[in-house]
Order: sequence, then structure tokens, then C-alpha cells
Amino acid sequence: MEITEVKVFPVNEERLKAYVTITFDHCFIVRDLKVINGNTGLFVAMPSKKRKDGTFRDIAHPLNSECRDKMETVILDAYRELQKTQPAGRRAPAEAEAEYEEMER
Repeated sequence: MEITEVKVFPVNEERLKAYVTITFDHCFIVRDLKVINGNTGLFVAMPSKKRKDGTFRDIAHPLNSECRDKMETVILDAYRELQKTQPAGRRAPAEAEAEYEEMER
């Protein structure tokens, strides 16, 4: 299974840097991945849902470290490339969020 498309939707928050949608083999989409600026640098958080007890549980996630590493590499490369081509302050966060919400419909 190959990642055939990565869409990055930047946001301007302290730790959350972008939402990401990825497509596998042109036929399966996973939305709501997040690029997070953590204590040791950027990482990718899987889509999750808040449970009644206040904890979060992943909705979708890779089953092994090889798959996770590949996904994280592709997603962070796409995010960094977008940062190069779109300097800070060039695109209003509200515009990116509106585009992301439109895709969700």
C-alpha cells in the first residue's frame, strides 16, 4: 500500500501546526492527522476520538513502526515543503481551516 496523495492544511497554533489528509493507493483516505510541534520536534499524531472518560483513542493508526515511520516521513516532508513555498504569514490560518472544512463536506 502506497501513500499516493498528501494534503497539508496549516494552522497557526502554538503546538498544532497542520491538519493532514492522506490517500492510499488512490482509493482510501485518512483525515485528521495532525502535525504537532512537540518537545523534541515535529511529529505526526493519528486521528483520535475523545472518550467519555476524557481519554483519547486513535481511530486509525499504523500497526508497525515501519509503516508509522514511512507515514511520518512522507507527511513531514510535505509539511516542510509547504513551509518553504509558503512563508509564514502569507496565508491566513482561517483560510486554511476553511479549505479543510470544505473538504470535510
